[in-house]
Amino acid sequence: MVITSLDNEKVKKYKKLKKRKYRDEYNEFIVEGMHAVIEAFKCGMIIELILEENEALPLDCPYVYVTKEIIGKISTMDTPSTVMALCKKFDEKEVVGNKILILDELQDPGNLGTIVRSAKAFNIDTIILSENTVDMYNPKVIRATQGMMFHINIIRRDIHTIIKVLKNMNIPIYGTDVNYGVDVRDLNKKDKEKFALIVGNEGNGVRRSVLEECDKNLYIEMNSKVESLNVGVAASILLYELGK
Repeated sequence: MVITSLDNEKVKKYKKLKKRKYRDEYNEFIVEGMHAVIEAFKCGMIIELILEENEALPLDCPYVYVTKEIIGKISTMDTPSTVMALCKKFDEKEVVGNKILILDELQDPGNLGTIVRSAKAFNIDTIILSENTVDMYNPKVIRATQGMMFHINIIRRDIHTIIKVLKNMNIPIYGTDVNYGVDVRDLNKKDKEKFALIVGNEGNGVRRSVLEECDKNLYIEMNSKVESLNVGVAASILLYELGK
């Protein structure tokens, strides 16, 4: 059976999930695209597949078929995928592992998605989002992670509170500050065994009140004519260096 009406209750719900308040209300979100859907399936996150009529995807989970028109209304992409999934949000976990990344008030969904992907690439165990960081279930974030959000522990916490928790776990806290930092290349092997790296807001960097709680601040040595790097690029370079 193919759902053809935009007034169908399922379709109304799917459309609502474009907005954060409804994602929070239902504790669910939509994933678009074959690759992301398969990664969600691997982790047991799918509630039901949403397929355009005549599409086929042999995954062992509930599914619904909808028209191309409905796919267009549900999608947030200019060119909608014929494969989507309704997913449940992650169960909130605690901090796991010795390599932690903290994001302080990041606002751009693309940057968050890029950083999540890099964090997985360079073996970060847990990503901690500050309370004012962009929603990790934002469709642009999900697309930019290329499915890697399903394979890393991501939690949301008050930064000042979580720093105290990490210090009690004897995890060094590294801020990022272009003016008063240590060249990340100068860290020794022991410095890289366990850490919590804090990356800040696109325009303002890490808040001063947060930097004051750090054990040391890091920076990336670069051409003096370049004032700063995109936060996604900077975070990726730092994580690469910390992973050496």
